[in-house]
Amino acid sequence: MIEPIDSEEQLGTIYDWRFLRRLWPFIRTYRCLFGISLVLIVPRALLEAVPGLLWAVGLNHLTGNADAAAFEGLGRLDQHRWLSLLTEPRLGIGLIAWLALILLLVTVVHGGLDFTRIMAMAVMGQRAMRDLRRALFDHVQRLPVAFFDTYPVGRLVTRLTNDVENLSEMFTSGVVAFLADLVLMVFFVGVMLYIHVKLAAVTMLIVPFLALAALFFRYRARQAFREVRIKIARINAHLNETISGIKIIQLFAQEQRNARAFESENASYRHSWFKSIRYDALLFSSVDFATNVTIAITLWYGARLMGTREVELGLLFLYIDWMGRFFRPLMDLSAKYSIMQSSMSSCERIFQLLDTPIEKPDRPFSRATEIRGEIVFRDVSFAYAEQPVLKHLSFRVASGERVALVGHTGSGKTTALKLLDRLYEPQHGSILIDGVPIGDIPRAQLRKAISFILQDAFLFQGDLRYNLALGDESLSDQELIDAVEVANAGHLIQRCADGWCQEVRERGVNFSTGERQLLCFARALARRPRILLLDEATANIDTETETLIQDAVGKLMRGTTSIVAAHRLATIQDVDRIYVLHQGVLRESGTHQQLLAQKGLYWRLFQLQNKVDRA
Repeated sequence: MIEPIDSEEQLGTIYDWRFLRRLWPFIRTYRCLFGISLVLIVPRALLEAVPGLLWAVGLNHLTGNADAAAFEGLGRLDQHRWLSLLTEPRLGIGLIAWLALILLLVTVVHGGLDFTRIMAMAVMGQRAMRDLRRALFDHVQRLPVAFFDTYPVGRLVTRLTNDVENLSEMFTSGVVAFLADLVLMVFFVGVMLYIHVKLAAVTMLIVPFLALAALFFRYRARQAFREVRIKIARINAHLNETISGIKIIQLFAQEQRNARAFESENASYRHSWFKSIRYDALLFSSVDFATNVTIAITLWYGARLMGTREVELGLLFLYIDWMGRFFRPLMDLSAKYSIMQSSMSSCERIFQLLDTPIEKPDRPFSRATEIRGEIVFRDVSFAYAEQPVLKHLSFRVASGERVALVGHTGSGKTTALKLLDRLYEPQHGSILIDGVPIGDIPRAQLRKAISFILQDAFLFQGDLRYNLALGDESLSDQELIDAVEVANAGHLIQRCADGWCQEVRERGVNFSTGERQLLCFARALARRPRILLLDEATANIDTETETLIQDAVGKLMRGTTSIVAAHRLATIQDVDRIYVLHQGVLRESGTHQQLLAQKGLYWRLFQLQNKVDRA
């Protein structure tokens, strides 16, 4: 059985880099955009350092240094005459005006590089997440039906929407920006150590303590963001259940109780968000405090070095400027790290869903002959969550034979039909069609030959034609018209103002239960199935509609192998054979008259229903 992914609190045992490696296949197609962003990191770091240099040169000049000695006091930088290309006055203007012009040019180029980097990452992120969302959706469609019995719909919606959007945000303003900031910080540390070791060492005095604090916040923030994602998934699940069951909630006056339950979930979500914001604020305030302390230390020690003429005012200003630029990424680190942690939490959950086993792939099938419809159940057993439903069930349906499965609620009728359509797989025994185990028949080929009409008639949003053809372009309009007429649903099309283009709202709410059932019969008939499965097809409908459906059922069953699961015994008296199930065990079989003559379980069910009908 498929285990529900409900233990989401157990997430977090896998390192982040494993998820990033798993994301690479989705990024690889757009690696050129990713490469552009990486290439721009180095020139961006170099341009980030230029304004401080220009200010330092200008400050030295204004404090009395001659133009030729503008670099005096900048340590080893005065040995690199290439700087004169930036700071030697040109165009017949003064040094300060020239420096201002260069600063303006650097600002424009720096902004252009940032724009290009951000756009490249945004485009790459949206395209990669489109592919991931498509892969996730395809994976969900191929999961076994048993998975959906245990996994809340709201959580699936969260995976495909919120979690994927979080990953998109990581690419837009997370991973490359995070890497660019790290490169920038390392660059400033290296340059400052290269220029003046003692001043750089004092300036960096507080950085190791800040790094330890960041590691602490990293762990706490990861836990907090994981908790936030868990809580939002629970809210989505609660909302989905409420909206789906709103009629029951209102009929039983459960609005207040349901509102209290939602308030509890909402409060829990708010508490988790407060926790994550608290760590975010602590990290931000810690970086702000460290910045101010570092500037104070730099001013104090730099003033002492200026007293001994070891450095000049320009160099001291340069270190203060560069330390501000060094700490600026750390100031943004809380926001970027929030994005990264939220993204990693979402990544965990997405890949956990992608790791859920899908239906076993079909084995190669060599037979190309058309399915005739002979069905054999051979010692079939099945259980839901260790609760036995079918126990060693064996019976045979000849090609073209009409068979009914009857029994009390929970006797296993519907389960037998679902096993035949491979919505579930038998846990013991085998099911054969035309002598071939259904596990050897590809699902697409098997389900093309089978039409399964469920008790809950489901219609999709769209128009009537789409709901009847379900995207099968091979069906002509005439075939659909014929199917509608045979299914006694022609009057529905005629009364619709837009005919075949009539809008079908969500779940077909603008049609009655009986009308939806007739349309589902027409949909089944249009496929011309070899095997027809009907699950309580006349339940919960009025007598007039039941008459139309019974007539449609008779037409559908002509020439097809048909199995009908039914409670109302009056609707299946003319079938070729009836199998009576009780607690998952085949107890009786025969025609209607034969079973009545036995005066067994079927006879008791028939007598009980007659009393109810007469009453």
